[in-house]
Amino acid sequence: MRRRFLPVLAAALLLAPAIPGAAHADPAYPFRDPHLSLQTRVDDLVGRLTLDEKISLLHQYQPAIPRLGINLFKAGTEALHGVAWSNDIDNGGAVVQADGTSFAQPVGLASTWDTDLIERVGSAVGDEARGFNAKNPRVFGLNLWAPVVNLLRDPRWGRNEEGYSEDPLLTGAISTAYGDGLQGGDPNHLKAAPTLKHYLAYNNEAGRDVTSSNVPPRVLNEYDREAFKAALTANAATGVMASYNLVNGRPATVDPDLATIERGWSKYPLFNVSDAYAPYNLTGSQKYYATQAEANAAVIKAGLNAFTVDDANGTPTVTAIKQALAQGLLTEHDIDVAAGQALSIRFRLGEFDPGGGKYGKIGPEVINSPANQKLSRETADAAMVLLKNENNALPLKPGGKVAVVGPLADTLYSDWYGGKLPYQVTAVDGIKERAKEVVSSTGSDRIALKDVATGKYITATGTTDADAVAVTADSATTAAQFDADDWGQDVLTLKNVSNGKYLGYNWGPFITRDDQPNGWFVQQQFKLEPQADGTVAIRYAGYETSESWFGANKYITVGADGKLALGSPDAAGAAKFGKEVLRSGIDEAVAAAKTADTAVLVVGSQPFINGREAHDRTTMALGAGQEALVKAVRAVNPHTIVVLQTSYPDTITWEQQHVPGIVWTTHAGAETGHAIADVLYGDYNPAGRLTQTWYASDSQLPADLLNYDIISSDQTYLYSKQAPLYPFGYGLSYTSFKYGKPAVGNGKVTVTVTNTGRRDGDEVVQLYTHQRTSRDKTAVKQLRSFDRVHLKAGQTKTVSLKLTAGDLKRWDVTRSRWVVESSVYDVLVGASSSDIRQRATWNVRGETIPARDLSRVTRAENFDAYAPAVKLVDESKATGTAVGSSAAGDWIVFKDADLRNGRTFTASTAALGATTIEVRLDSPTGKLIGTAPVAATGDIYQYATATANLAKASGHHDVYLVFGGALRVSTFSIR
Repeated sequence: MRRRFLPVLAAALLLAPAIPGAAHADPAYPFRDPHLSLQTRVDDLVGRLTLDEKISLLHQYQPAIPRLGINLFKAGTEALHGVAWSNDIDNGGAVVQADGTSFAQPVGLASTWDTDLIERVGSAVGDEARGFNAKNPRVFGLNLWAPVVNLLRDPRWGRNEEGYSEDPLLTGAISTAYGDGLQGGDPNHLKAAPTLKHYLAYNNEAGRDVTSSNVPPRVLNEYDREAFKAALTANAATGVMASYNLVNGRPATVDPDLATIERGWSKYPLFNVSDAYAPYNLTGSQKYYATQAEANAAVIKAGLNAFTVDDANGTPTVTAIKQALAQGLLTEHDIDVAAGQALSIRFRLGEFDPGGGKYGKIGPEVINSPANQKLSRETADAAMVLLKNENNALPLKPGGKVAVVGPLADTLYSDWYGGKLPYQVTAVDGIKERAKEVVSSTGSDRIALKDVATGKYITATGTTDADAVAVTADSATTAAQFDADDWGQDVLTLKNVSNGKYLGYNWGPFITRDDQPNGWFVQQQFKLEPQADGTVAIRYAGYETSESWFGANKYITVGADGKLALGSPDAAGAAKFGKEVLRSGIDEAVAAAKTADTAVLVVGSQPFINGREAHDRTTMALGAGQEALVKAVRAVNPHTIVVLQTSYPDTITWEQQHVPGIVWTTHAGAETGHAIADVLYGDYNPAGRLTQTWYASDSQLPADLLNYDIISSDQTYLYSKQAPLYPFGYGLSYTSFKYGKPAVGNGKVTVTVTNTGRRDGDEVVQLYTHQRTSRDKTAVKQLRSFDRVHLKAGQTKTVSLKLTAGDLKRWDVTRSRWVVESSVYDVLVGASSSDIRQRATWNVRGETIPARDLSRVTRAENFDAYAPAVKLVDESKATGTAVGSSAAGDWIVFKDADLRNGRTFTASTAALGATTIEVRLDSPTGKLIGTAPVAATGDIYQYATATANLAKASGHHDVYLVFGGALRVSTFSIR
């Protein structure tokens, strides 16, 4: 029997529980024998399937095959920081939220810098995934779409909350720990099957399905691929999800890495999935293929095993694949390979073993267990970062009167990839357990909106979809009162005072139905726009207004029946309202703060509003209303503490300058309030560290969020030389630590760390290196290892941090391989990337990158630098990367080339119209030694040879290829 997937596995794998009521195949079938190797079992099962059955396994809902006792299998349950949600096959694909243990958002998980803890968190989530699967296997599958390992390159990315860090090593370590925990830690059995999201170079939401990430080879290999490589190399994940975007001109859905490089990182067969609807983008928004048959064939050949489309309806996918087979675009062998890979995790999960295997007996009792609640609190504690503590403003003393104010003071929010909180402990709740007296305020203005035309007020009429909000009340009754929270950029939410529900749109009527802003289309967002006559127009700011199908009307009008409607495209045609402020939120907060010993301001972000999937942030600023609240409270109470609860870095420059104590937490689950109080009162000594740079202003970031080349644009702590607000790795403690002199050798760096304070605490010891000399631009410093170490007051420990010469490798573009250069390396040990306490030098004997030999065929993508308009593009739709020019004057350079008296330039080019390539020395306007005419090939994927005789040039030069117009270059040589 031919082998249908690689690599070969010798280990026999135990399996998961059978679903009650399922048909049972002959137990003598080899695929049901757990003593056989995984490959033998998969080959046996694939060999028993018909072609139609094998094709059916490539949809996200793999249908049951009763004759062989094979049950329905659903790919994908969301589980980034707890089991979050899945879809109900029996209810039109409706989203079903889980109500299990909720942990800190992923960026918070990573801020613990504690891989042992994160593995425990992953294990708890894996247990609960089994528990939900036991309750309803048709909704909650065991293939978990987590973790997200896209690097947090730019904090404006809307999905910042889902990732771990801007650093590939830290991201790799945390994702490996979480994945190990989800899987259960047994090399031969899976508790759950984690899928890494989203391969590759994906950090923008605007136009995410049509934008191409321009990623030169060094960035691709040293940065973006490294983040994914770690967990797969450690066998801590079972596959990846392809991202929506294009990478160097090719849709990630058909990235050839998925069948080659990525699979080579793991010793197990991988189950790779598409993102939702992405296979249809190939023929839709991306217009990459003319037919779905071509697209589906390319998806399978590229290495994806599951089409995430059409909810539970696999017919369109199957139809297109059959058309591809009929047209010769696929072979049955291609289907065998893909189907075998799709089945591989089902064997490892235990589906085909008698009794369900090692994890088969885990039941619903694990969901939100006391142990998991305790772990949630422990994790929220460990994730909190102390940003400022002037004159020991923290910790607070128990007792006294505390004013707890702000929009996040007495409520907790979940996010799109979070579950339903089974209970809530808010900041007010946590502080009440320690203070003698607590007064609280949201800091929200309470307002009423009076229709100028009728003199009546906007009024809630109920809490169902049928209860349309209307202009009916003659006075500002509680049903006509709304608490307005400012989430930044003038976006407000309006919470009705009488029923506690948020005003929102519902595809027709406006209603007060929802407990929180939520949903894919966040319909509870408004702007009150002042008009010249002193009235306001109400602009609906729900996310769906950005969709092309939404229509022109974005402003509220009032119908003849008094009901609110979207009836105008502009403020001129909108209804006019008088805004009556019944209670000033700032005045109420100030009054509370004046009488309190301490004021605790809990401000930050709303996860469904400030940035999330499909919507990037345009600024890192805190909402103007919230900043005004902080300033007002600080003015009346010098003992003011800010608890910043956000999903990403904010530019809190004023707060850093004027507020004595600042603590950051992400949205940390049901136990958030306990963790806030634990840290504020010193029951827990904070030791969280920032996993990305917090910038001082928006101007410190590239103007273009789509600039993925971190090296040329000096992005992240690795290459930025700007002074940030808070550096990568930063975080304070209630104690202090002293570092001894580091020793380098035997594959490690050892350093003594002493707790020199009076409190027990954790220190996150961070090891960085800097390469002093190189052929190329190298990082300012780069994280190489870290360890979170607990030290009692006065205690000294010797910390051992792994560091080998191989860890110093980087990508050599001249030879397309990894290299460790001979150099002196600074070995830097400290408490953050900017707080280096001790250093040593290490003279590493590696190799010297030789001068470029351009007499060999050189791939154009391996340039050293490029003009800003140059893009990397797809050489063909299947494989390869070329360089694309769009205008005359674009250039690429190959530095330190040994021309060896080369006299002929030859290039492989594609162009729609005739143009030229100039060969110049040492600058884009330097000595011209030849011009190659480029013929029109009529197709961007049709290449021809362009040649030119060159003037004599010898020695070492920087060789510039200067383009005369639009063209593509795949390879060239000078001989």
